[in-house]
Amino acid sequence: MNINKILKSWKYPFILLAGIGISNVGAWVYLLALNLIVFEQTGSPLAVAGLYILIPLATIVTNFWSGSLIDRLNKRSLMVVLDLFRALCIFSLPWVLDASIWLLYMIVFLINMATSMFNPTSMSYITRLIPAEQRKRFNSLRSLMDSGAFLIGPAIAGVLFMMGDPVLAILINAGALFLSGIITLLMPNLEKQTSSIGREEWSWRLIRSDFNTVMAFSVIMCTS
Repeated sequence: MNINKILKSWKYPFILLAGIGISNVGAWVYLLALNLIVFEQTGSPLAVAGLYILIPLATIVTNFWSGSLIDRLNKRSLMVVLDLFRALCIFSLPWVLDASIWLLYMIVFLINMATSMFNPTSMSYITRLIPAEQRKRFNSLRSLMDSGAFLIGPAIAGVLFMMGDPVLAILINAGALFLSGIITLLMPNLEKQTSSIGREEWSWRLIRSDFNTVMAFSVIMCTS
């Protein structure tokens, strides 16, 4: 097969993989740095454990309403906004470390909520972007990047800890998420040409309707 044709067909998947890889490596650096900072500030393993409790809690709080937004908003734009929002929140962490542990928890909770929204949004976008015949290879490459981030992220965090304060690692992760958002802007706007005919305008009434649908389905699943 023509090399130029292969490169052209994989142009956007490779850009997307680059953004995902940068974000995943940064997430590991951020997590380890935040654990170390909280332990240094409080001296309590329980305070560190609280950071891990916030992850599933944010998922529970977010999942029952976020789907309504994800289905009806532009996926690429939402991914960019969520990346930049997380970058801004992480960038603010060094300035609240000495203020209050509860304020720190609140910001981390918001970051985890954004992450909980980002994952299904990116999955929906990837399904639209990647042709069916390329998905197996793309998923394999993404799994490789996820596994690589598990090794590279902690290694980079360790180097940064030796070079300076853990706060530096926090700031670098904020920069990584900002870069990921910029990379996402280079991706095609797949919904730009989508017709709005038949779409119901987004409103609080629509969110309530979606919420009632989700709750009814959950009740049926729990009682079946």
